[in-house]
Amino acid sequence: MKTSEIIIRDPFILTYEGKYYMYGTRSFTCWGDNAYGFDVYVSDNLEDWSEPVEVFHRDKDFWATNHFWAPEVHCYEGAFYMFATFDSKDRCKGTAILKADNPLGPFVPHSEQTITPMDWECLDGTLYVSPEGTPYMVFCHEWIQVQDGQVCSVELTKDLKKPVGEPRILFRASQGKPWIRNISVDSPADCYVTDGPFMHRLQNGTLMILWSSFSEEGYTESLAYSDNGDITGNWTVSPDLLFSKDGGHGMIFQTFHHQLMLAVHSPNNSYLEHPVFCPIEENGDSLVRNV
Repeated sequence: MKTSEIIIRDPFILTYEGKYYMYGTRSFTCWGDNAYGFDVYVSDNLEDWSEPVEVFHRDKDFWATNHFWAPEVHCYEGAFYMFATFDSKDRCKGTAILKADNPLGPFVPHSEQTITPMDWECLDGTLYVSPEGTPYMVFCHEWIQVQDGQVCSVELTKDLKKPVGEPRILFRASQGKPWIRNISVDSPADCYVTDGPFMHRLQNGTLMILWSSFSEEGYTESLAYSDNGDITGNWTVSPDLLFSKDGGHGMIFQTFHHQLMLAVHSPNNSYLEHPVFCPIEENGDSLVRNV
């Protein structure tokens, strides 16, 4: 398959042993109770991909029944962990962690149901490991519950099975003003979206979070910065956009030719989304796209 033939949301690239493994949200079956699993595509060159290989399929005992979103796979302590968003009709949406011995799965439930709080509407968990080796999950507390969407962090046990302590708010979507757009139609309150956080450290030690929301040109990709180079710092949202027109839920990876790449889906229209790979480079304390 060519990249242009693949229709997924939230593309995530794992580089491992000379192969690119791409996970993502199944555009056609991720909504409502049609959701039942995740796939991986494998490539040598980011253009020619294998047919999708199913790496997770819910069985009758799995607690979630709908909204299977944004799978990310991270290599940690010699195993592969999938952070993914799940939902059911009798509880709040949240991120749970699955585990496998290799990137092709099969992934099986690992965490004690969701890592995110049971009474919070949450999504898009990602892994961050501090310089001291402490694992955290960074995730979004969704705007549908708090109006002003939040990006939060919570420490994890070393085995990634459960949270340690309470979540901490890193920043709120409204800190993206003036570029961020209020998406409320019927609500008397302004509503601002936070989606798809991803952690990236520059060569000079600067720690940043990529995240998505909406601007005047549609779905977009922004950056936020820690003032102490770690998750514990105070966070500032950049006034500039990394991807400004109808694309987002991004992540960064390095090719086997040492090129930094931004992966997003675009356009942000159901059943039309494709993975898009954009070369980027470090510029001082920030990132810029090579247009």
